[in-house]
Amino acid sequence: MKRISPILIAVLGIIVGALAVTTYNAYRTRKHLYNVQYGQWRKLNLILDQVDQNYVDTVDNEGVTEAAIVAALAKLDPHSVYMPPVEFNEAETDLAGNFDGIGIQFNVPNDTATVIEVIKGGPSEKAGLQQGDRILKVDDKVIAGVGFPQDSMVRRMKGPAGSKVKITVGRGKETIPFEITRGKIPVHCVDAAFMANDTTGYLKLSKFSKTTYNEVSIASLKLLSQGMKKLILDLRDNTGGYFDQALLLSNMFLEKGDEIVYMEGLHRKRDEYKADGKGILKNVALTVLINESSASSSEIFAGAIQDNDRGTIIGRRSFGKGLVQEPLYFSDGSGVRLTVARFYTPSGRCIQKPYSDDYRYDIYKRYSGGEMYDADSIKVDSTAAYKTISGRTVYGGGGIIPDVFVPVDTTRATNFYIACNRKATQMRFSSAMFDRYKGTIAGIEDFDELSKTLDGMDIPGKFKEYASRVDGISCTPQEWKDTEEYLVPQLRALIGRYSKLGDNAFYKMYLGVDTTIRKAIEQE
Repeated sequence: MKRISPILIAVLGIIVGALAVTTYNAYRTRKHLYNVQYGQWRKLNLILDQVDQNYVDTVDNEGVTEAAIVAALAKLDPHSVYMPPVEFNEAETDLAGNFDGIGIQFNVPNDTATVIEVIKGGPSEKAGLQQGDRILKVDDKVIAGVGFPQDSMVRRMKGPAGSKVKITVGRGKETIPFEITRGKIPVHCVDAAFMANDTTGYLKLSKFSKTTYNEVSIASLKLLSQGMKKLILDLRDNTGGYFDQALLLSNMFLEKGDEIVYMEGLHRKRDEYKADGKGILKNVALTVLINESSASSSEIFAGAIQDNDRGTIIGRRSFGKGLVQEPLYFSDGSGVRLTVARFYTPSGRCIQKPYSDDYRYDIYKRYSGGEMYDADSIKVDSTAAYKTISGRTVYGGGGIIPDVFVPVDTTRATNFYIACNRKATQMRFSSAMFDRYKGTIAGIEDFDELSKTLDGMDIPGKFKEYASRVDGISCTPQEWKDTEEYLVPQLRALIGRYSKLGDNAFYKMYLGVDTTIRKAIEQE
């Protein structure tokens, strides 16, 4: 072989060196370009694009993308969330005021869906379904006695208005198939509204849906016509809903110019909301019930009432959600609820509790810290002190602290009662009693008549016999004595719910053993 000329080697060296520099410069240029794109929120797209082009196996693009979105939003706050189409639709439907379905309310004692209420004028009533019917099958799917999840039952019965579904029920010894054409079903947020005594009305509000203001207005006018001078508004376990409905509800009780709330965010200028003085309940004394599950719009309302010294807040410290979300809709039916602002009560309080790794387990911390049993155990942020209109001190930084504290009642939790709760004995007993007395109970629409009917059923004796025979749960005479005062009203309420009075019967019969409501009535 001929020897390579030293000149050629030098030339090759220069060329290789130049290529190396060029490659390195190109790398630096590319790296710089990627950095710029990261700063423009494009890093995620770049990564997903590279995965799509180069990953070793087939990629579930949709799954990977949605997982990335969830992870990204998790870095913001606990309430900025992504929801896939099914979840997003269910969340929107729950607050919309109506949904497409067959128009029944049911519970699931003994692993079988039992119809509690057939909504008047709805598809099920028109088809012939009745209270007490056991739902055995939806179309060809058996759902009774097989451990079928309750939320899956609901999904199978729901469907687009105009579509048909076959519901097979057990009624007594008969099995009856019904073909039902689904329709628009109203969703009510006022669970109950009745007079607790001659002058005190009681209203249970489950959520702030699109129909909240209208429903509360109608119920309030009826209570006013019955002599209401004071209202107990029960917002316990009300997790909130639409912001505007909280404003409208607050406006019903406040004088013209009273501040309701204001909200503000980095990209949202301060918006203040005040009452117009036209509310129909301005002259009604007000007590508001809250607990650890009262959140969002419930806290807007409770904060407005408390800061304006308009009423008394009774119960336990509320959840502590002081953030406002706006929905973002995508063409595939999914969506994002993005936090865009904080809301502040009239005194200037932000009641959002601090974010933490165990944020969602805060309620358990309240139990373990003794807050649910003792007002002195409530952790108050003394640096977040504010003044109400009359000069009372209130605190921000983690929910609405009630004016009157009511602890969790554990005094009646006997072993017998706990054992019955574990097996849902009360629910199954009430269903069995309705079966036995259906001809009498189903048509009752008067509280006094219902009470007299229940008095004649020997509920205590029948329940003890049922618990022992069906669930193998027995109690000593002393244990029954310690349990009876609390348990029997619960049984009467559950059975009374099967009457035409529905939830009004349930809540009214439960008043006597509800320590929070008793405390509210004592405030008169």
